[in-house]
Amino acid sequence: MKYDCDILISGGGIAGLTAAAVFGTAGFDVICVDPAPPITERDADGADMRSTAMLQPARAVLENAGVWDRLAKDAAPLQIMRVIDAGGALPEPRVTRDFDASEISEQPFGWNFPNWLLRRALLERLKLLSNVDFRPGTGTTSLFTRTASAKVGLTDGTHIVARLLIAADGRDSPMRNAAGIDVSTRRYGQKALAYAVTHPIPHEHVSTEIHRTGGPFTLVPLPDRDGVPSSAVVWMDDGAKTLERAKMAVPAFEAAMSERSCHILGPLTLASPRNVWPIISQHAERLSGERIALIAEAAHVLPPIGAQGLNMSLQDLATLLALAETHREDLGNAAMLEAYHKARYRDVQLRINGIDLLNRASQAGNPLARDLRATGLDALYAMAPVRKLLMQMGLGVR
Repeated sequence: MKYDCDILISGGGIAGLTAAAVFGTAGFDVICVDPAPPITERDADGADMRSTAMLQPARAVLENAGVWDRLAKDAAPLQIMRVIDAGGALPEPRVTRDFDASEISEQPFGWNFPNWLLRRALLERLKLLSNVDFRPGTGTTSLFTRTASAKVGLTDGTHIVARLLIAADGRDSPMRNAAGIDVSTRRYGQKALAYAVTHPIPHEHVSTEIHRTGGPFTLVPLPDRDGVPSSAVVWMDDGAKTLERAKMAVPAFEAAMSERSCHILGPLTLASPRNVWPIISQHAERLSGERIALIAEAAHVLPPIGAQGLNMSLQDLATLLALAETHREDLGNAAMLEAYHKARYRDVQLRINGIDLLNRASQAGNPLARDLRATGLDALYAMAPVRKLLMQMGLGVR
């Protein structure tokens, strides 16, 4: 049979571009398509103002993709994960606990990068790979599979025949839907604001998650902005409240977010547009089908707690790459894809359920529930073996 490529990747977000770089670097012929050209400048209209904390295992994936060296100079190390409970009568810390990477590793927990910067580094890498064809502005429309191939229709009217289709095309994945794979979805009534801030007090490589009501307020270190300390913020709350804050005048919004941050870094100054994101948990009933593998948000969506989302996606990718390396002659066959599903499904379920519990606890508004949350944080932190186990599980190494 004549193939147009070894692997067709539907989706050119961070996960899809990383997949293209990883498989291209490994010597596979790759075509990657996405209907929206990626935005790679911080101040451009529509830029993704979220950031991604790449945990320790993700670094190996980026090294395999040939992009780590391009990113290292812009990395903001995450040495301490600080959890604050501010659920008392006043918006001020009442329980503060630091999870320090030095307890389990000589490296930081991870490194934080703005999403627009990750996209830029990945695109620069793809331009150097002659066996990778990236087609921005082109999407996928149809899927027909047989035991030996996947035939995918594109929005430009052409078709691609591939040995393996990787769906990295988001929570509403058209290729997952075309493959007939169902999803289970949990809704929380929350939305998140994602944006960047500057502040007078240096973050000292500490990522801080502040729990009060409605959802966590998270500050994640970024490199200095024009010589001033900077952090990425994800503020989760009730959907209606979040939409109101997205439209607030800047001075009023800065006052509100500074209060919500308990002023731990001093007054916060808005340094980017505010992006609104819906919060759900979702997982595919299967992570593979005939000639198709699901990764990233096509496979699983989590609330942005504990830096699990994209790091789970990169673990999907690492698992799939390892299987592809051992199935070069029969890439994408049923045995390989069944092995992928079995290797990832249990871990995905464990992490989705764990983050679901944490998010529901973070929403607590009842004083008794908030007190239980604070007591639970204290109890878990006090037990050193449990504390270290939680840190290892968070990194994905247990």
